[in-house]
Amino acid sequence: MSLLKKISGFLSLIKFSHSVFALPFAFTGALIAAEGIPELRQIFWITVAMVGGRSGAMGMNRIADRNIDALNPRTKSRELPRGVIKAWEAYAFTILSFALLLFAAYMLNPLCLKVSPLVLLVLIGYSYTKRFTWLSHLVLGTALSLAPIGAWIAIRGTFDLEILLLSLAVMFWVAGFDVFYALQDIDFDKTHGLYSIPARFGVKTSLWIARLFHLTAISLLLSLVPVFKLTGFYLAGVLIASALLIYEHSLVKPDDLSRLDMAFFNINGYISITVFAFTLLNYLIPL
Repeated sequence: MSLLKKISGFLSLIKFSHSVFALPFAFTGALIAAEGIPELRQIFWITVAMVGGRSGAMGMNRIADRNIDALNPRTKSRELPRGVIKAWEAYAFTILSFALLLFAAYMLNPLCLKVSPLVLLVLIGYSYTKRFTWLSHLVLGTALSLAPIGAWIAIRGTFDLEILLLSLAVMFWVAGFDVFYALQDIDFDKTHGLYSIPARFGVKTSLWIARLFHLTAISLLLSLVPVFKLTGFYLAGVLIASALLIYEHSLVKPDDLSRLDMAFFNINGYISITVFAFTLLNYLIPL
């Protein structure tokens, strides 16, 4: 196999294009922590940490699920079940990715390095939660919610409770769209003893749970306005994100899941980018 095909295989393995979900929220946290544009050095190492952490987490997830993926018609064409990427290669890639996260944490500040083992514990542990709890969606949300916390610590060198508002917003936002994602495997999960909200509660109730998660996420995003004295630009971004979520939910109905891919892959990327872009405007154009 050529080097380019191998690289393409790894990028597909970790769904690199889906970095758009978490990275903008890390940058949003950095903007709020810095009360403006962070130093270029900080932006660089935050990006390195995010890429390393997310790549390692995805690699670990694919390794943990490779036997399950081989049985699932939706996932059996993934790189590990097909042998495009060998297990030892995935392990090596995952270890290197996590090492990159640790090095970036070291380059940022001492507290980032101290908390990085806890981050690794969450990133690695998530991959096994669907084997014993339907709360796995919230664990995934917790993993991605570490992005704004990590960015805050990277900028300020301290952990402060107010950043938890943004972190919790990310957690519920991710948990909501992960419930959507799990709808694709509801029958497979039931058959193979895997845990998810759809497998536990059914399609209709799961959609209501996803709505509750996303309503909570929007409420938490709005709560940032008085806490961090954000302006109308940020508020406009949250309102646009809310409209996108409403549209997303309109695409998925109990008796029609055909547009689920569009709801998951496209709109959620727009939401994270929108919140970041309007937070950036909040600091670039003071009102």
